[in-house]
Amino acid sequence: MSQVEPSTALSEFKRATNNGIGATFDGAALANLRNLAAELSARLVGLNLFDRLAAIRARIGGPVIFTTSFGLEDQAIAHALFSQGLNIDVATLDTGRLFPETYDVWAATERRYGAGIAVFTPAQASIEALIARQGLDGMRSSVAARLECCAVRKVEPLARALDGAAAWITGLRADQSTERARISMASFEEGRRLIKINPLFDWTREQTLAFVRAHGVSYNTLHDRGFLSIGCAPCTRTVAPGEPERAGRWWWEQEDKKECGLHITGDGRVIRAASPHG
Repeated sequence: MSQVEPSTALSEFKRATNNGIGATFDGAALANLRNLAAELSARLVGLNLFDRLAAIRARIGGPVIFTTSFGLEDQAIAHALFSQGLNIDVATLDTGRLFPETYDVWAATERRYGAGIAVFTPAQASIEALIARQGLDGMRSSVAARLECCAVRKVEPLARALDGAAAWITGLRADQSTERARISMASFEEGRRLIKINPLFDWTREQTLAFVRAHGVSYNTLHDRGFLSIGCAPCTRTVAPGEPERAGRWWWEQEDKKECGLHITGDGRVIRAASPHG
């Protein structure tokens, strides 16, 4: 397998696409990046979380960013990252509609590790226009309206957070939903021009909770009250026994696919992505 230096390959790819020639970019370079992702996927299996994150940082030559929403998985990753002092940027998306408990665990995390977490917020003009069109809770009127809200509050700020990154670390687990079962440990996302890594890809919720408890990691107290997956307050409810883990997200929608557009499927499609004006 090719041992391509990712910083060089990614910078060349980004320069090519920024010049408008991404569609004709050398297929060999794309293959090298996909090989790097495959190499990481194979290398990380069998390692504990601390070693996985250290290996990611050692192998990726460019900027690496971890985005957190302060859920159980993200808190596990944050602990393993901060406790090793790894040179990995940490960022969050403040949608303006988060639970008070989410802000509490955010503050507790910064206090414990003495580290600042970069925050990306929706563009003011976009939020004002969204509320003018929809009203405050207009996202409940239709799936399209909800996706528009997610696009303004999450997808666009994420794009700014990831700008310039060579790799993106997330807290996705494959067993969280049918859609997320299609993810892998690491993959090259051509659309975002980076390597996406899910170091908890093969963990269960029980493993994640055990890790958090074993290391005394702060977590969102809503988890103790039946909120298994936590997003914006108006769009999250508790999950009843036997319900899927993400059943509490956008519960009024009568569909199985519950995503907001931040993540991409195994075949390269953005799950539920929407343009703020589309």
